[in-house]
Amino acid sequence: MKHRIFVDAIAPSIDVTGEEFHHAVHVVRLQEEEEIEVFDGRGRAAHGRVTSIGRDSLHVDIDREIGSRESPLRIHLAAAIIQLDKFELVLQKATELGVASIVPLVTDRIELRPERYRGKAGRWEKIVLEAVKQSGRAIVPRVAEPASFDDLAGRSGVKLIFDGDAEPGVAPRDVSEVTILIGPEGGWSEREIAVAGESGCVFQRLGPRRLRAETASICAVSIVSARLGDL
Repeated sequence: MKHRIFVDAIAPSIDVTGEEFHHAVHVVRLQEEEEIEVFDGRGRAAHGRVTSIGRDSLHVDIDREIGSRESPLRIHLAAAIIQLDKFELVLQKATELGVASIVPLVTDRIELRPERYRGKAGRWEKIVLEAVKQSGRAIVPRVAEPASFDDLAGRSGVKLIFDGDAEPGVAPRDVSEVTILIGPEGGWSEREIAVAGESGCVFQRLGPRRLRAETASICAVSIVSARLGDL
């Protein structure tokens, strides 16, 4: 895939400056006349050519827009906050798989103290943006503020909660939006299981083997995307 640049808006000609210019010229080493893609993070992407490179900006002429690579299914992944390197892997892979948003979930059995993940929004958003560039997407998924399990479970809409010990319910079909809930390494508490049932969450399983939390998030998004989306 051609090098991709995040821009404020798609226009017939675009001047790229700042961090995107620095990365394209000094890291990727783009040259004049190279073909690239640009995207605005809100759903539009286009094909263009670098026509000139200056000291602090490069100029791109756009020749055509690119069709959407986004899934028709809006998936919101509510994943328990786990060890930060593993949680960052979830952010990256979920973005590549097409999620619409990611909600860091605070659960009863969370192992990290709040000060460990407080203030990570900027880093998490950067990881998501880099995954958008790599995967060819044109929409940057939203990384929400950390939310409690009870808050997520109580929200409206289709909610699939994955638990290795629960009796699976009937997963809905022909839906356009779904929330996936994934617990921490220690699993859901009995209280959370009860709250999920009372809140209308549909229980699902990921097979007979117990998966690590980060593996469960990636597998759940993949399975739901295959059933209801575009994988």
